[in-house]
Amino acid sequence: MNRRSFISFLGTGMALAPGVPSLLSSCTSGGRDYLNQPLKGIAPGAKDELTLADGLSYDIISKWGDPLSENLKFGYNNDYLAYLPQGPKEGLLWVNHEYVNPILCSGYDPAKARLRAQIESEMEEVGGSLIKLKKDKKWQIVHGHPSNDRLTGSQKIPFEWQERVGNATEATGTLANCSGGVTPWGTILTCEENYDFFYGEKNFDDGSYQASELQWEVFFPKNRTEHYGWVVEYDPASKTAKKHIALGRFAHECATVQALDDGRVVIYSGDDKNGGCLFKYISAEPEKISPGTLYVGNFETGTWESLDMDKAALNERFGSETEMLIRAREAAIRVGGTPLDRPEDIEIDPLDGSILVALTNNIPNENYFGSILKIKEESGYDGLRFSWDTYLTGGEETGFACPDNLAFDAGGNLWFTSDISGSSLNASPYTAFGNNGLFVFIREGINAGRVIQMASAPNDAEITGPCFLPDGTLLLSIQHPGETSASPSQLTSNWPDGPGNLPKSAVVAVYGDFLEDISS
Repeated sequence: MNRRSFISFLGTGMALAPGVPSLLSSCTSGGRDYLNQPLKGIAPGAKDELTLADGLSYDIISKWGDPLSENLKFGYNNDYLAYLPQGPKEGLLWVNHEYVNPILCSGYDPAKARLRAQIESEMEEVGGSLIKLKKDKKWQIVHGHPSNDRLTGSQKIPFEWQERVGNATEATGTLANCSGGVTPWGTILTCEENYDFFYGEKNFDDGSYQASELQWEVFFPKNRTEHYGWVVEYDPASKTAKKHIALGRFAHECATVQALDDGRVVIYSGDDKNGGCLFKYISAEPEKISPGTLYVGNFETGTWESLDMDKAALNERFGSETEMLIRAREAAIRVGGTPLDRPEDIEIDPLDGSILVALTNNIPNENYFGSILKIKEESGYDGLRFSWDTYLTGGEETGFACPDNLAFDAGGNLWFTSDISGSSLNASPYTAFGNNGLFVFIREGINAGRVIQMASAPNDAEITGPCFLPDGTLLLSIQHPGETSASPSQLTSNWPDGPGNLPKSAVVAVYGDFLEDISS
């Protein structure tokens, strides 16, 4: 994917779907009229602060360790955000908590052995938070509200499946919760991504085991690695969760839901690894996820190939459908799935209905800057043929690298974040990009075709989980500031509390005329 192919998009990528009015044309009431005036962003930066474009400001909604109620605290390394409105000025916010840094959050000393108490503490930091939000003058948490809840790495979560998984009917907790999705019936899909970081990975052919970095399996050997790597459905009404085996086991970045006219759903998800595949799941019944069929994308033929045990390539390799789904990565390649460059977040374009996929990078293949892929389903979202093209490409020509999370605003503009690893920030070949950032791609007006940087993250941090509220307020997760710190006394970041304080991930609310203009 040549970075210069970005130029070709300017001639093909901004057409609207037939019958779809230009949403951007209505976004002109007061404030900064970005359709008719130049929009100024910021230059890449390397400051230990959240830097925003002129006219934007932010408040912290919640940060690591903040109380949600008497017995609940906000978890570590917040990521995906999903908002469920309950009126014009209140709703529920779901927040993923992806992983832990033991040096900063549980008192681990690399010169000493790990302790069971440290692992138990870390288990309470992952999973997700459910928060009641309300707007007075600005958005804020309703502390102690009965809706507030936590999902952690220690609670029992059943498998939604007809057979035992890893010789069990339930898992201990959820973890590695990266991005997610929202169902039409108001539940949250939270995705378990890099599960091997916690419990390692098993070679299912010879029984050998690859140990994890966090060593959780040493202290909790009954929590088998195949209990993780699933899509978890959480119901805010009942405060219950279940793991969907039918969607396959891999490093799920997200689970983007598209409702069909008959009440069934299609769910898109990428396997976030070098050479990971893109998956699509089609449910069989209305307003339910399971049962259904899992497919993988073959980009050579433009077809979705089913992971169907009736296929000889799968039936001869795996002893059961359960085993095949546990080993979905291998099954996908066997039926013709195409390896991609770290497929991460997925969003559906509200203007033309295409599916956008962030391909972050593939450094072993010398793809350092990544791209955004555009897929067009040929006969509806439940069809089995598609075409594809490159939507945007990273590099110095376009001003961004390593796209990750995606979101569309009310005007159809594409917002996305970058995912340059902490060890690579401000070093070759990423020197020109500074710290990780937030970008917007404008679709119409005099700024059309421009990629504009709107924010720069604190040191070592990612900006993740962009989520727009009904009034145009933009919620962002500021994740893992200071992640390369050697110890609590050798910190690379002190955001957000300033010098002398540990770095803390946090959810922030961003305000400004530009955002209000888009939402009007």
